Amino acid sequence: MMNGIEFVLLVFSMFLIGHSIKTLEFTIASSGHGRRKAAVAQAPAPSKGQNQLVFADQRLAVVYPIIQKFKNIITSDPLGVTKSWVGPNICNYTGFYCDTPPDDKSAIAVASIDFNGFQLSAPNLDGFLDQLPDIALFHANSNNFSGTLSANIANLPYLYELDISNNQFSGPFPPAILGMNSLSFLDIRFNSFTGSVPPQLFTKDQLDALFINNNNFMQKFPDNLGSSSHVLYLTLANNRFFGPIPRSISKILASLSEILLLNNLLSGCLPYELGLLNEAVVFDAGNNRLTGPLPFSLGCLENMEVLNFAGNQLYGMVPEVICSLGNLANLSLSHNFFIGVGPICLSLIKEGVVDVRKNCIPGLPSQRSTAECVAFFAQPRYCPYMETYSYIPCFLPSFKSSHDHKHP
Repeated sequence: MMNGIEFVLLVFSMFLIGHSIKTLEFTIASSGHGRRKAAVAQAPAPSKGQNQLVFADQRLAVVYPIIQKFKNIITSDPLGVTKSWVGPNICNYTGFYCDTPPDDKSAIAVASIDFNGFQLSAPNLDGFLDQLPDIALFHANSNNFSGTLSANIANLPYLYELDISNNQFSGPFPPAILGMNSLSFLDIRFNSFTGSVPPQLFTKDQLDALFINNNNFMQKFPDNLGSSSHVLYLTLANNRFFGPIPRSISKILASLSEILLLNNLLSGCLPYELGLLNEAVVFDAGNNRLTGPLPFSLGCLENMEVLNFAGNQLYGMVPEVICSLGNLANLSLSHNFFIGVGPICLSLIKEGVVDVRKNCIPGLPSQRSTAECVAFFAQPRYCPYMETYSYIPCFLPSFKSSHDHKHP
């Protein structure tokens, strides 16, 4: 029978061996956001009667009680996700992914979480997300999380992707997000946030994807929208933004790929500067209160595939230069007050590429009644900078005018 000293030495030796055989194997997950999952060879399981759990790294030991506490407040888990949240093998928990933290390449920590589609229900994320010091990605769309976001998330140094879309969060825009210096991807759509969006959000240089659609934000369309030059995706749809589209929007022309402004309360005339969004592939401002003619500058959007202005109060001729866009797959102009189209646009109408139903175009089917059109044009119509509407700020050999290549 071994004495007390021998027993202590034996336990200590097992502890050292367990740490020395720890191995890591990383595989890039196919999520599209650079997640890594760590397969960790853990130390031997504790023997019977040994109460202390053995973790692959102290950082995992620190977050273990945080995860267990969060597990205890989950009120619904229809897919049985949390059944795997047992024991010290945290890197094997469903939805948890491990990696080496930036400050210590020899350590292992919870680096990302993917709860997408788990349908979990919990009253809040406080005490969980904000207590994961090494988290870099947090994706939890399509769950039933509610409450607000803790101010402590601003203290997470590595968090650069935050997706809490399609949940039940409410209250004002979480101010702590403004303090997240590493944030490049933000998705809070399909929640019940209210009030206004702080203008500082649009000046975060590192932010390249912003999805805040389908909330209850109500405010004037931000004048400093173009202050961030790195935005690739900007989605403000299905809120209550009002006022004109600012001319400053062209300042994000270097990178913007998609901008969705549909189903808001936007008004005023379309700025000439929309034609400077050189990288734009999708622009959707349908179902607003926009008015005036379509700027010829839109004919310079050579990458544009989907252009939607349906459900507004636009009028005038549909410029042939827009219908000549080489990559155009869909141009929606229905439910406006356009009065005519040229032969290029007409051919695209027949092909189903251009939709001009419910306008005031003679000779085409499914147009507004004469009475509707007369009543609309009986009211005075005015747009500022009218001289800019015929400018074409790019070289288009087939569409030369005295205004080519000029900027207002």
